[in-house]
Amino acid sequence: MPSSHSFALSRRGLLASAGAAGASVAVGASGAAASSPRRSAALVLHNSRVFTGTRGHAPAQAVAVGRDGKILAVGSDSALKRFIGRDTQVVDARGGTVMSGIHDGHAHPMDAANRSLRPSLAGAEQTVDELRKTLTTFLKDSALKDSADQEPDGWLVVEDWNPVGLLPRGTAPHHSMLDALPTRRPIALRGGDGHNLWANQRALDIAKITASTPDPVGGKIVKGADGKPTGVLKDDAQPLVSRHIPEPDETQLADAAAKTLAEAAASGVTTFMEAVVGRGELKTYQRLAESGRLLQRIVPALRIETGQTKDPAAALAYAKGLREDFKDVRGLRFGTVKVFLDGVIEYPAQTAALLKPYLDEDGKPTDHRGDLYVSSADYGRLTAAFNKDGWQMHAHAIGDRAVRTSLDGYAYALRTTSARGLRNTTAHLQLVDPADLPRFALLGVIPCMQLQWATRNIWTMDALLPYIGAGRHRRLYPARSLEGHGARLSGGSDWPVDPLQVWNQVRTAVDRFGAEGEGDLYREQEGLSRSSALLMHTIGTARQLRMDHLTGTVETGKSADLVLLDRDVTRCPVADISSAEVRLTLTGGTVVHDADSSAGRAAAARVTRAAAGPRPAAQAAVHGGRHASCGCG
Repeated sequence: MPSSHSFALSRRGLLASAGAAGASVAVGASGAAASSPRRSAALVLHNSRVFTGTRGHAPAQAVAVGRDGKILAVGSDSALKRFIGRDTQVVDARGGTVMSGIHDGHAHPMDAANRSLRPSLAGAEQTVDELRKTLTTFLKDSALKDSADQEPDGWLVVEDWNPVGLLPRGTAPHHSMLDALPTRRPIALRGGDGHNLWANQRALDIAKITASTPDPVGGKIVKGADGKPTGVLKDDAQPLVSRHIPEPDETQLADAAAKTLAEAAASGVTTFMEAVVGRGELKTYQRLAESGRLLQRIVPALRIETGQTKDPAAALAYAKGLREDFKDVRGLRFGTVKVFLDGVIEYPAQTAALLKPYLDEDGKPTDHRGDLYVSSADYGRLTAAFNKDGWQMHAHAIGDRAVRTSLDGYAYALRTTSARGLRNTTAHLQLVDPADLPRFALLGVIPCMQLQWATRNIWTMDALLPYIGAGRHRRLYPARSLEGHGARLSGGSDWPVDPLQVWNQVRTAVDRFGAEGEGDLYREQEGLSRSSALLMHTIGTARQLRMDHLTGTVETGKSADLVLLDRDVTRCPVADISSAEVRLTLTGGTVVHDADSSAGRAAAARVTRAAAGPRPAAQAAVHGGRHASCGCG
């Protein structure tokens, strides 16, 4: 008799059999067998609502997974009974959705692991006095030691500082606020957006940052009216301080990374594009793969520093060298590089590159258009060099001038190389000039969007609306406009800039409100259909990552990268999508999350805690529960 379970599963029956032989049986959505002889499945999910992600499919309630880790059949419950053998695992989905696993086209899992080792402010809005109380608690907490000798040289590094969260509104961070703490230790507060760092004077002294220190390429040392550093470092100025912070133990970091990937599996993620990768991140992935703890497919986007963009040949050699060194790491798929074209748009950073100037608090134009880190000419030559060698580009572009720069670069590369189908990508796209909307489809460029940000909150309203004006504000995150002009959308979380809330991300793409929004952000103009939201986070991102031949839809012959949810997200109220729970996640036919296992329950609990607020170490210290989602990164 077959094994029958509600959700609790043994991994034994789902491990792909490397020695499996015999012809696969292809069953279409109608349930009709397309070939023979039949063989039994490793797993059959039935009594579900299957979202196949394909066009013109008949309704399906069941999926059979073969012993080779591929989808054996998709169809009706009755048709797929024929694939149930004596040792087949059978799961009653209880009406929940079975669909492709989530493909996250822009995230930072290794940074999430790193951050998890440190205390967190969790994006809290606080007065200076409240912030000092929180930091004093961290200083006194022996569990939060960052080095063996704390006073006077042990660094206190605190994550998820909210760069727009000092109260009252308009309070500018200054090192003197941190200098007043009862310690001689160097202190660094890392912005949750990934683009800002706030240091005390001791940290500035260690980094030898003074009034005469020049801004590095791609970064800014914020200075006061007296010309002296305030302690705030933007973008590529952050490493001036952060390079002095001791790295965590490699084993400790790998253990933390294994936990974060388990949390991702508990969220239904089966593929990541790791959006900023160097040798250190690759070494951690290597350790995970060697210990059997790499649960997702990973596309590492190798970072090309701003200074490297002016020498395409050297940049290409660097990327190829990293690929050669780590080519045998199972689970990594090389072929993507990442470039930052600008910073973030919100006040006070305002480093995103705009076509027209930012406004001041009174709504009058300034002479500031943000920071463009790479010119369109340099980006074009860099893209051409990589595209010619088969690599795809991934550009961070927040402002409309940076978005245009990316498109101009891709257009140049296409003219000079004629290389199509590489699916160069522009990520974030907070502002896109209307004239550039049709260019994505024309150039074959993928817009990768983080639509959990498309809601009314402190970041889109207080820190943005007054500084760009109502006209540009109405064009924020133009998802439907891009789709209407033929662009093929993909989705990403930018985790840990935000907590990993995959299903709220999908929901917010539809209603532009989300679980924590204070109102919808132009839903009528830019909200997507439910189907489009699901597709952009599955086959859309698989297409971006050039994996759509392998994953992204539920159809015969594709890899069984699947997720089973506790509800039917294709029909439930849109707001209920946010709270969808993942019961089962498979990658290549192998269970990587089972909600009814002890490990699965623990991972799911960590996801819930992260979404609800501060990590446990900071829970008692962070004031009042006033949290804001982070803006961009």
